[in-house]
Amino acid sequence: MKKRVLTGINTTGTLHIGNYVGAIRPAIQDSKNPDVQSFFFMADLHALIKCQDPDRIERSRMQIAATWLAAGLDPERVVFYRQSDIPEIPLLNWMLTCCTSKGQMNRAHAYKAATDAAVAAGKDPDADVSMGLFCYPILMAADILMFNANEVPVGHDQIQHLEMARDVATRFNNLYAKPDESFFVLPQATGGSAIEVLPGLDGRKMSKSYNNVIPLFEGGRKALDEAISRIVTDSRLPGEPKDPDSTSLTVIYDAFATEEESAAFRQELRDGLGWGEAKKRLADKIDAEIGPMRQRYEDLMAHPEQIEAILQQGAARARVYATDLIAKLRYAVGLRSFQKLETASATKAQKKKAPATLFKQYRESDGLFYFKLTHEGSELLVSDGLESGRDAGQWVGRLKKDPASLAEAPVHFAEGVAADNVVALLKSLAED
Repeated sequence: MKKRVLTGINTTGTLHIGNYVGAIRPAIQDSKNPDVQSFFFMADLHALIKCQDPDRIERSRMQIAATWLAAGLDPERVVFYRQSDIPEIPLLNWMLTCCTSKGQMNRAHAYKAATDAAVAAGKDPDADVSMGLFCYPILMAADILMFNANEVPVGHDQIQHLEMARDVATRFNNLYAKPDESFFVLPQATGGSAIEVLPGLDGRKMSKSYNNVIPLFEGGRKALDEAISRIVTDSRLPGEPKDPDSTSLTVIYDAFATEEESAAFRQELRDGLGWGEAKKRLADKIDAEIGPMRQRYEDLMAHPEQIEAILQQGAARARVYATDLIAKLRYAVGLRSFQKLETASATKAQKKKAPATLFKQYRESDGLFYFKLTHEGSELLVSDGLESGRDAGQWVGRLKKDPASLAEAPVHFAEGVAADNVVALLKSLAED
C-alpha cells in the first residue's frame, strides 16, 4: 500500500525563492516517488483567517496554483485541489471541534502569541483573536485526517499543530470507533528540505515582512537581478580576499549549485572575485533553473481557466476519498439517513429485474481496449485506451470490488457527472 503524504499550501501573497527552495522543489521531487500517493491542497479557507481582502485572496490563489504547476507539479500524478472545493472538510472540522477541549486550543502557539501581543499593547488579551485563529489547529487537523495522511511535511512552527491533529484523531477514535476499528491513522511530521529556511537579502530569514525576498517568477529576470543586487555584502573591492560566510549570497548560491560548484565559488571569493560579478553569477545560476519555468507560469496566468480545470479535476478525485470517509463518520456519530430499508421480498424482486447499471468492455478501431459504465441507458464514464482486454477487465473488476479506486482509474466522466455520485452507485452495486 502506498504511503500518503499531504502538503498544504497557504494562499496569501506571492511565492519567492525561499518558498521554492524550502518547500516547492523538495515536495515536487518527493511526489515523483512511485511508492508515495501525494495530496497537495490550496489552503484558501485558512487564508481567510488573516486576510479579508477578496481581490488579494483571488489573485494569490491563482498565482500560487500557477507557481506549483509551472515548477513541475504533475496533476495527473498527484491529487491537487483547493480546500474550499471539498465541502466534506468543513463538516469534518465541525465533528472534530465538538470533541476538542478549549483548554487544548488555549495552548496553541498562534493563539498565545496573539494574546501576548495584545497584552503588551495594553489591550484585552482576545482583542485581536478571531474564532478562525483560535480554531485554526482543528481545521488543519481536518485537512490531514480527511485523507488519512501518513506523513505531513511541516516547518518547526507547525509541529505543535500536527501533534494536536494526532490528539484529536485519537480522541475521536476512542469516542466513536469500535474496539477493533479506527477511523483515522495518526500522521507523522516530516521535514521538507535540508534548507528549510533560506536567508534573505539582509541575512535574516527570507520573508516578505522583512522586505528581503528574491521573487520567484513575478517581474521576470529583471526583478531577479534587481533583488540580487541588493544582497548585503562588505565593502571589499575586486581583487581583495573575501569571507564567503560573511553574506547570505553564498548560502543562496549553495541552494542552486552542486557541492563542487559551491566549493569553487567560495574559493573564487577568497581569491578576490568581485561582489558584482558574484551577484551576476548567482542570478545566472538561479535563472538557469527557474527561467524555463517562468514561461509556463506566465502562460497559466494568462489562461486562468486552465488552472480552474486542473483544480476541479483534482477536487473530483479528492472527493472520492472524502465522501467515502465522511459517510462512515456520519453514521458513527449518529447523523444517519432515515431512509427505510427495503424488505427482503422487495430486494429479491428488484434483483430479478434487468440490471440498470452496466459495465461494457469493447475494442475500438485504434486497436485499444475500452470499458464504459452506463446507468439506465445514460453513459457515466469511459476509460482511456488500454493495451489489452485483460487490462480493461481487471479495472472493471477492481472498480466493482473497491469503488474508492475510481480516483486512480484511467477514466473520464461524462459531462455533468460527479465522481462521488459514481462511487455511491458502485457501492450500491457491491452491496447488492
